[in-house]
Amino acid sequence: MNIVCLDMEGVLVPEIWIAFAEASGIPQLRRTTRDEPDYDKLMRYRLEILKEHGLGLPEIQATIAKIDPLPGAKAFLDELRTLTQVIILSDTFEEFAKPLMEKLGWPTIFCNSLEVAESGEITGYRMRCEKSKLTTVKALQSIGYETIASGDSFNDLGMIQASKAGFLFKSTEAIKADHPELPAYEEFGDLLAAIRAAL
Repeated sequence: MNIVCLDMEGVLVPEIWIAFAEASGIPQLRRTTRDEPDYDKLMRYRLEILKEHGLGLPEIQATIAKIDPLPGAKAFLDELRTLTQVIILSDTFEEFAKPLMEKLGWPTIFCNSLEVAESGEITGYRMRCEKSKLTTVKALQSIGYETIASGDSFNDLGMIQASKAGFLFKSTEAIKADHPELPAYEEFGDLLAAIRAAL
């Protein structure tokens, strides 16, 4: 019994924070988990910048509404879901993910949630659990699933390495160089073929 665990941002959809950095003209918000392995540190940094500029959830959601999945992502996901169960494991937040899940045909996503004031200011965030991607993969394995995982960033490495098969997808040159043991792909067709072979 297999289940495929996919990262969302950078794999199926563009990076939300990079899109918002461009929309808001705040280059510091371009930092992602590709740059900062410590997610808690990264989020505290982002929230400080948002507060400094008086920006909140409504402004970010307005940017997300204009984001489309990466070319080929929906077809890839649709095809993959005919072969096996798929869960998207993301460190994003329900408040960000919903419009993107709609565009992807409502796949299952496990992610986190934001704490938002009535003014729209993001005052904090609640992580589903510690090291959520790795923890989830281990939990799935504990109930009889074999996992196959793919992602692009530092925070995906745990779930990729803990799975029976794991792949980097559209990752950075630095991460690929640090992990030559992990097959790395750039095209959805190649990733689909690799997952199919691992099933």
